[in-house]
Amino acid sequence: MNFADSEIVASILQKEGHTVVSDIEQADYILINTCAIRDNAEQRIRKRLHDLRALQQRHKQLRIGILGCMAERLQSQLMVEEENVSFVVGPDAYRRLPDILTQVRQQGVKTAETELSTTETYSDIEPVRVASNGISAYISIMRGCQNYCAYCVVPYTRGRERSRDPETIVAEAHSLFNQGYKEVTLLGQNVNSYRFSQSDGSSVDFPELMHRVAEISPLLRVRFATSHPKDLSDRLLQVMAAHDNICKCIHLPVQSGSDRMLKLMNRHYDSAWYLDRIAAIRRYMPDCSITTDVIAGFCTETEEDHLKTLDIFRQVRYDYAYMFKFSMRPDTYAAKHLTDDVPDAEKTRRLEEIIALQGQIALENNRKEIGKTFEVLVEGESHRSKEQLFGRNSQNKVIVFDRHNILPGQYVQVKVTDCTAATLKGEVVTSRQ
Repeated sequence: MNFADSEIVASILQKEGHTVVSDIEQADYILINTCAIRDNAEQRIRKRLHDLRALQQRHKQLRIGILGCMAERLQSQLMVEEENVSFVVGPDAYRRLPDILTQVRQQGVKTAETELSTTETYSDIEPVRVASNGISAYISIMRGCQNYCAYCVVPYTRGRERSRDPETIVAEAHSLFNQGYKEVTLLGQNVNSYRFSQSDGSSVDFPELMHRVAEISPLLRVRFATSHPKDLSDRLLQVMAAHDNICKCIHLPVQSGSDRMLKLMNRHYDSAWYLDRIAAIRRYMPDCSITTDVIAGFCTETEEDHLKTLDIFRQVRYDYAYMFKFSMRPDTYAAKHLTDDVPDAEKTRRLEEIIALQGQIALENNRKEIGKTFEVLVEGESHRSKEQLFGRNSQNKVIVFDRHNILPGQYVQVKVTDCTAATLKGEVVTSRQ
């Protein structure tokens, strides 16, 4: 989502005569778009700011700004603690950036713009595809969140949920396809709750939006992120199953396998509901890949709670998981009302057990793919060998294969011959444009 926001920022500034440069030495302004979900993300930004001081010594007129969620959360604190920061702009104030840059340059006054909006969606702005591969693109369909999970800072840094006009979303996807893009990913903090009320009193929900985007062309792949389990409807699954070009992959964060922890996290579902949604996915799309997020060591988590998380991993058998130790975020419900009482060493042990189990499951899942043939959208050159290319299948699994005369952006049929826990390896059977 930050990547998509950076493309909006680039568009806003480009229209005012600014140019994105590839060489940092040529920059008059450096804008750092930030995340605040984990403390580690914020510490990386602090280190980046420290590293940039040498560049500022060489280029006295260089100005640095902090954008996004960290800017919204820390606001004036950043201006005081980070001497080399000239401006701080929250995620709903990007339209003000041209004026802010002028003000900072001409007046030399530090500036902060962090007021959240209840209406801003940037729906009229066509993003500039920064460092795009020309194949895959992100489309932001909504902003904000109002689920207020106990551990999460997003509602406080991105504001309340609001959806974009579906006509602008479909038009953007059409434009990307006409430019040669082969895949779009629809983005939202919780795409399942997308709903746009139209002037005639009707509304467009997420299943309908997915249908409209998929109808653009069978050659345009459609993905989405992220789904909240409490809102994953059978109708969305039916739409996915009915369109071959809607990718068969769902990211469904579980966070914990313990009902006690899920209630404490304010997740609005229990493990039985979650497993019912998993069963529904399998029913409509037996070949669908399922991925997840999980937190180890949330407040008051016991060994019994942890074992329940391991158990749900064994039941669902995820293809991939983002796995983290809990880190307390300021201003969240957890920070105000709960105690971070699980020792760090215990968090680490539990996380390592989850990682080890998921690695075993992923390898077993991938071994079952050997001998199967998948349609793969070629994305580029393999990191390990220039003689090989890589792409992803509908299930979002990376497949590596010999390049032959194939070009990025083509669809190829690849038969899987081997695998690791993270990657499938195969040989090309046929290819098409």
